[in-house]
Amino acid sequence: MIGTWHALVFDCADTDQLATFYEQLLGMVRVQQDDDDGWITIGDAPDRPALAFQRVEHYTPPAWPGQDVPQQAHLDIRVSDLDIGEEHVLALGATALNEGSESFRVYLDPQGHPFCLVSW
Repeated sequence: MIGTWHALVFDCADTDQLATFYEQLLGMVRVQQDDDDGWITIGDAPDRPALAFQRVEHYTPPAWPGQDVPQQAHLDIRVSDLDIGEEHVLALGATALNEGSESFRVYLDPQGHPFCLVSW
C-alpha cells in the first residue's frame, strides 16, 4: 500500500454552496476550511476520508452523459428508498436528470456534478 484515501475533491465555483449541499446530503461536518484558498473539507472526523471542494476560476461543470466536458468523478449514495431520497436531494437543490433504472437514479448537484442515488 502506498497511501490511504484522504478525499474526493470537487472543483467548483462556490465552495460554501457545494460543501453545504453535501453536508446536508450526507450528514457530514466541516473539518477544514481555508477561505483565502477557497478550500473546504467535510467528513465525519478530521482523520477519516472526506469530500473536499476547491474554488476554481472559470469553472466549467461536467456535461454528463456526454464527454465534451467529462464527468471526471461522481458519487454513488446508497439510500433505502429512492423516492424518499429523491425528494430530499431535490429539496437540497439537486436536479433530476430522469436517467437510471429501478436500482439507481442520476442527479446533478447545485453546480452540475453528477451523482447517483442507489438502492440494492
